[in-house]
Amino acid sequence: MLRIFKTDIASKHVKKTKKFQVDSWIDLTNPTKDEIEKVVAKTNVDTDLINKMLDTEELPRVEQGENGTLIVIDIPYLENEQADHKYTTYPLGIIITNNRFIITVSPKKTRILDDFKMNKILEFRTAKKTRFLIQIILRTSSYYLKALKEVNLDIESKEKFLKKSTKNRDLIDLLEIEKTLVYFTTSLKANELVLEKLYKGTIVTLYEDDKDLLEDAVIENKQAIEMSTIYKNILQSITNTYETIASNNLNNAMKFLAGITIVLSIPTMISSFLGMNIPLGTIMNDSFAFIKIIILSTIVSLILAFVLKKKDML
Repeated sequence: MLRIFKTDIASKHVKKTKKFQVDSWIDLTNPTKDEIEKVVAKTNVDTDLINKMLDTEELPRVEQGENGTLIVIDIPYLENEQADHKYTTYPLGIIITNNRFIITVSPKKTRILDDFKMNKILEFRTAKKTRFLIQIILRTSSYYLKALKEVNLDIESKEKFLKKSTKNRDLIDLLEIEKTLVYFTTSLKANELVLEKLYKGTIVTLYEDDKDLLEDAVIENKQAIEMSTIYKNILQSITNTYETIASNNLNNAMKFLAGITIVLSIPTMISSFLGMNIPLGTIMNDSFAFIKIIILSTIVSLILAFVLKKKDML
């Protein structure tokens, strides 16, 4: 999908346009070959810079071409809005061309750029390309923090369920959350390297106001890294604890079953001895022999059960 936006000078609002104009923003979302060729023809940007961004495994970095500079960052992406913690990360490329265009390329649609299109970002101008770049990174960090808060709520929710039961489904959900945190931590650390390069001012020209905004982006990104690391450690601790609990519950169940087997073996042993085809004396002539055998078996079983209970084996 190809869309072009430009800030209206009078209203200072971003509006969609059909023309390729200087100081406009060209947004490419999973573009077709024809759309890529059209953008290349109008902006003279290197085709490779756009094609590379169609790979979902592209890593955050800064790359300079002949007619533009590519800045790649990882952004959070909610794979399924109906399911909890189904986050992953995808690359977003921002290309600042030498002939005053800014191009964003992503394999999937993202809410981060939608905020700019709907004029939710203060002081956003398509002509201010460096500021636009930093605003995208800052917005990305904010979305990471928001997503991490949702993930933390999921962890707390699963913890409540695991206190009552340790079903496989609950443990699998914890694994999914842990995968999300691994994606986030890896992507945020890679984004941090990109921010460090931008902060040097050798990639794009930084103005005084831009430096302040970039510092805010660096701080938010570091905060997101810390939160992601903390939640990951908490989750690992919870997972290890409940793995231990599940193992301990299994041991207790096996111990209980072993104790019950021992107790119930007493009546079987007694009846087996008395059922042997040999003389047993006067007990066989007693009309209450069956009742006495039942009482004896019960008493011996209860004594054995009491002993096992005292030894915490039942």
